[in-house]
Amino acid sequence: MAESEMLSNLMQIRAFCQVVDQGSVSRAADELYRTQSAVTRAIRDLEQALDVPLFERHANGMLLTDFGKCVLPRARRAIAELHQIPSQLAKLQGKSGQRRGDTEPLYLFNVRRLQIFISLCKTRHMQTVATLLGLSQPAVSAALKVLENGAGLALLERTPHGMMPSLAGQDIVPNLRRALNELRHIPADIAARRGVLEGTVQVGALPLGRTRLLPQAIIGLTQRYSGVKVVTNESAFSALASELRSGEVDFIFGALRSSDYAADMATETLFTESMVILARKGHPLLSGAVTQAQLREARWVLPRAETPARRLLDNSFAAMNMPPPDPVVESGDLGIVRGLLLGSDMLAAVSARQLEHELESGELVKLPLDLADTHRAIGLTFRAGSLLSPAAQALVAEIRKVCAQ
Repeated sequence: MAESEMLSNLMQIRAFCQVVDQGSVSRAADELYRTQSAVTRAIRDLEQALDVPLFERHANGMLLTDFGKCVLPRARRAIAELHQIPSQLAKLQGKSGQRRGDTEPLYLFNVRRLQIFISLCKTRHMQTVATLLGLSQPAVSAALKVLENGAGLALLERTPHGMMPSLAGQDIVPNLRRALNELRHIPADIAARRGVLEGTVQVGALPLGRTRLLPQAIIGLTQRYSGVKVVTNESAFSALASELRSGEVDFIFGALRSSDYAADMATETLFTESMVILARKGHPLLSGAVTQAQLREARWVLPRAETPARRLLDNSFAAMNMPPPDPVVESGDLGIVRGLLLGSDMLAAVSARQLEHELESGELVKLPLDLADTHRAIGLTFRAGSLLSPAAQALVAEIRKVCAQ
């Protein structure tokens, strides 16, 4: 999420949810221990900020408009993420049970304060955060103090390497990031309700789909909807999974992981793919049948150790009664793999789709050797229970279409 992005006021969102739950401003005011005029003002200010009516005012209560119904799921998710934090902190302190004050962590209901803390966790430096957010360093320090006083725990620790998140800080950061990312999607949800698709899609791009499938889907999406922006993240799966859990990535496209590895994620298989051995045009091993001795002597560029692709490859060689290749280079970067193959006699074991342009042009050639049991499921990975933005849903639809062609 961009640090400069303007997000809805969390206290206004809180008041909005309570009016929905209680059915009237007066009952919401009683629940929030605020005056009716304060709650009315909060709703009015939120409607002005979003530029939509959220309620129809009736003598017997407040009824949600279609726009209100559109905003409500995100609003409730954001509030729920913050409401989970007191119990998480209580567990760290060895406490049990909750008081009324624990269920309403008002010290968290400030977007700028949360942005400051998340930025501190990223940069580990107060002055950097102050510059990034256009604040003074004392203002950053004061915001952190409010958070730590409310939490009753140190959330950041000063170390020789900068300000590092404490165990408590690490524990609550995903909730804070998910809450802010829910708020980030509200304007796009409203625009979609008006018939306009806009917003930013954050997609985790694993190697297999980067060369054709994802670019083709992005082209189709952005040609149809000029207000949509796509940001790709090419990190390793473990890093993408962390971003997905915190809502920084909307979904991941590429090779799927087993459910025991990602039990809190939902997956959708779009197709399956086997690995092949590739070499440059004119490679000496293309002149005849490939022997095991030649494979053992070859210089290899392979996926990184401990990746699913590498494990499949090792198992395939074991099934041929051969030791797995000892690679000269380990890389998941297709640009590097391509350059090594075209500029040397190295071999690579990859999915054919990853370098299909080079295969179609004849620059790279498949070795006449099958790699048994290297089938991989390729598809989409979502955070279980997540609510995709309209733009993310549209990109998912484009990816499905491209993969079905």
